[in-house]
This record gives sequence, C-alpha cells and structure tokens, in this order.
Amino acid sequence: MDAATLKNINVWLNGNYDADTKDQIKKLQESNPSELEESFYKSLEFGTGGLRGLMGVGTNRMNKYTVGMATQGFANYLKKSFPGVEIKVAIAHDSRNNGRFFAETTANVFASNGIKVFLFEALRPTPELSFAIRTLGCKAGVVCTASHNPKEYNGYKAYWDDGAQLVSPHDKNVIKEVEAIASVNDVKWSGGEVNITIIGKEMDDKYIEMVKGLSVYPEVIAKQHDLKIVYTPIHGTGITLVPKALQALGFTNVSIVEEQATPDGNFPTVIYPNPEESETMSIGLKKAKELNADILLGTDPDADRVGVGVKNHKGEWVLMNGNQTLILAFAYMLEARKKKGLTQPNDIAVSTIVSTEMAREVSNQNGVKYYSVLTGFKWIASLILEQEGKENYIVGGEESFGLMIGDKVRDKDSVSAVALICEMAAYEKENGKTLFDKLIELYIQYGFYYENLISITKKGMNGQKEIADMMEGYRNNPPSVINGSKVAQLLDYELSVGKNLITGESWKIELPKSNVLQFITEDGSKISARPSGTEPKIKFYFSVKTTLNNKAEFDTKYVELENKIKGIIESMRLK
Repeated sequence: MDAATLKNINVWLNGNYDADTKDQIKKLQESNPSELEESFYKSLEFGTGGLRGLMGVGTNRMNKYTVGMATQGFANYLKKSFPGVEIKVAIAHDSRNNGRFFAETTANVFASNGIKVFLFEALRPTPELSFAIRTLGCKAGVVCTASHNPKEYNGYKAYWDDGAQLVSPHDKNVIKEVEAIASVNDVKWSGGEVNITIIGKEMDDKYIEMVKGLSVYPEVIAKQHDLKIVYTPIHGTGITLVPKALQALGFTNVSIVEEQATPDGNFPTVIYPNPEESETMSIGLKKAKELNADILLGTDPDADRVGVGVKNHKGEWVLMNGNQTLILAFAYMLEARKKKGLTQPNDIAVSTIVSTEMAREVSNQNGVKYYSVLTGFKWIASLILEQEGKENYIVGGEESFGLMIGDKVRDKDSVSAVALICEMAAYEKENGKTLFDKLIELYIQYGFYYENLISITKKGMNGQKEIADMMEGYRNNPPSVINGSKVAQLLDYELSVGKNLITGESWKIELPKSNVLQFITEDGSKISARPSGTEPKIKFYFSVKTTLNNKAEFDTKYVELENKIKGIIESMRLK
C-alpha cells in the first residue's frame, strides 16, 4: 500500500469521524486489505456532473463525509457567485439505499451555510428536481442518485439555476471549491435546520400540469383512453408520478408491474435497474404479453430514462432501442405540430453527436432547425439557454433512452416521455397502426438508419489508464479502413479538429472539448469512441444506414444492417 493511501486511512482513523466509520476501517484492515486500498487510494472525484461511486467508508466512496465535503464546496461557490442575494437550493433523492440520508446530509450542510433549502418530503424523479429549481427560483439543486448503476452505487448530481446540470464555467469552478475542502472539519454540518422547508404535493401538482400541457392531441387520447398500457418503475421513483401523469392525460387502462412497483434500493428483481437491459424489462414484457397490451414502458430508479416495448410487424413483442424511441418522438412532435398549425419559423430540435443521424434528417425534412451537441442533456439545456428568446425549443433526445419534451425541465425526463409515447401509441392506434408500423414508415420516408453500441468495462486502479491508452491509440493511429470501407473523416472533439483523411482538409469543431473520437466511412457508417463520464467504461457507438423501399424489405434490410455492425466490431477487434 503506498504512502498516500496509508495517510488517507490514518486521517480517517485519527480524525473527526464517527466511531462506526472507524470500526469499519479496522475490520477492512483485518479482513479485506485490497478493498481498503480501493476505498482510500484516491479521493472520489467530483466531476463535471457531481459524484458517483460505490457506497462505503473511505475517500473513494460515497458516504456522509464525501457528500458533506462536496456540499460545502458547492455552498462556498454559490456564496461567491451570488453575494448579497438570498440563495435557495432544491434537493431530491431516488429509491437507492442511503438516498434519504445523503439528501438530508446535503440539506443540513447547505442550511448551515445560511442557504435556504427546499427538500422533497420523500423520493422524487430527477426531472421534478429540475422543474422545482426553475419553479422556485433556486440558484442550484442536488439530486442524490446513481441513475441506472447497480445497487452498490449512489451519486450526487449538481444543478445550476436554469435547472440543468453544471456546465462551464460553473462545473470547473465548483470542482475547485470542492477540492479546496481539506478536511471534514471545514464542513458546517449542522445548526441551520430553520432554513429547511419540506416540499411535496404542491410541486407534484404543478409538474403534472406542465406534463399535461405538452400533449398535442388530447382529443385522440380521449378516444383511445383505454389504450392498454403496462408500466414498471423498476423499484424506482417513477411510481410517484408516472401513473398520475397518465391519469391526468386521460388514460384509464394502466397496469403496474406489481413485482417492481415498490421502491427498493436493492432492486431485488433485476441485476441492473436499467431499462436499456432486456433482462430488466423481462418481467414487464411477460405482463404485457399476458394482458395483450398495446405498449410497455419502464423507467430507471431516478425516472429520467425510459424503455419501450411494442409489438412488431409480425405481432411479436420487441424492445426498442433509444434511437428508435428518439426518432418516433421527433417525428411525432414535428409532424403533429405541423398538422395542428402550431409550428413557428424559429422551432428547433436537438440531439447529440453519438445519437442517430436520422434525427437530423427528420428535422430537416420538416423544416425545423437541427442542432447536434455533445453527449449529455446538460449540453441540450445549455443550447436552450443560449438560444432563449431567439429560438423555440421543441424536442431533444439522445440514444441513452432519454427525451426532453419542451423546455420547462432542463434534463432528460421519463415522466413526460412516458406520457408522450403513450399519446403517440394512441394516435397510431386511432389510425389502425402500431408504433412499430410507424417506425417502418419513417425508415421508408427518411432512410433506414440502425444503431448499436458496446461498452468495454475496465475496473480498478488500472482501468482508467487502460481506457486512456485505448483512446490515445485510436487518436494517434486511426484506422484507415473499417469493415472494407475507407475512413473518410476523423472527428476529434478533444482537439476540436475534423479531418478529411482522403483530401487532407481539416476544420475546427465548434463545440466544447470532449474526449470523443468519431470515424465516418465512405459508405456513411459512423463509429464513435467515448469513455463514460460516470462509469469505468469505454463506449463504442455504431451507426449504419441503407434505403428501405417498402415494408416487405424490412426484415432483409434489418439483417443486413445488423451484420454490417457485426463486421465493424470484428474489423476494429472490439470483441
């Protein structure tokens, strides 16, 4: 064990830490020294989105002390940013173990720094936290969640006054303030309880009213109110608001997956509480089949992501990927608004650089300006803020099962997404079709785009270095051919440079720096490599395309595109 790790351990054993924490450290010394080293070899990094990590004792774990020190740093930055002004913050948490404890710890530290705190009475979806920040005129907010990570994790997402996660310059400035907290003795732990106000139902009602206002075709819902909907909150916070939102819109036939209805941080029925995983959605799929439902929806623990199951053109139940859901939502919002005469000349739609290029095509063909931003909804929110008063944001989304409808919430929102997707299903049913039928029509109209991704996990102390080495290898020695097609363009978002590898031409990428590499081949395939910002993973995103002339061709063309992605993966030796 190196000297820095031993020093961290001794500080905790001899410092102002509670007895139970010290006992846990001593037990690890005796029984699991490797776990002890993992827990103390570094400090849990307060990244641009906040904290996320395994729960437990130690500088590299989520616990009372790492949360408290992060909050003290955030409080110090808020006081520097808004001198002489009453500072208000909103705080929420999801169903994860220790969520309430971390939220109350955060509230107490802010309050003891003279900051007015609005703390939700119990678990609430992340998007409602964003909505509350804007509604209450807060300068910041925090939600304690690890999103879709396994049960051993928790996290701390930091928000600014626009209801979005921190971006420059606030992200880097908050990090500096957090890093400046040298000791737990620098933290104001208690004494400000009078500054804490508990909030709940009144904010819920305002939020539900906002979601209801996003509906484009309420008259279609009225006709198709008995659409058979199956919903699973996957033991998370979605149960608090999703059924209420569907009821408010007028849907009367909603079946909850009872096995997953109770909030539980142990997520007892799943390995990963992530609606992107087919295993996670399997119980919901079983119920949807039993009930002969029209649609299945599942939300993750903090209710910002949504998974969707529908019957395909053969009547078989399938789970849609995030890009397919995104395309359906984009097409519905843009086409339905056009039919209703709601369009404005300054309407915009936004997606991200690793999401499907079909979003651009749908926007362009509907006369709506399209923006592509860096991965993460904070960048979509940042663009909305930048264009506020000049352009009219309609819809945004990315491949990671996230949508943001309208601009009242500035983060991905599965509550409004579930409401919209059910309205879309009702609209198609009214016209004798399913959402999958509509998807095939969109492929015929806009081009058949197909996407997939793989994640390579590199755990432990060496994991980050291995990931960095992989990125540097691709950066310094990019492939010249992928799956038999020449690489025509290399886009390096870290260096802000795009290169045409055929002509030698280069240009500046006008986006903030981000450690992402993209290879565009001559046949139109797009491959993106990106280390995860929240997990020890490197992600590879694949996008391929072809033309679809009619519905009869769908199965053949689908297999062709699947095989093309398999070929790309083999060509890049990723499996």
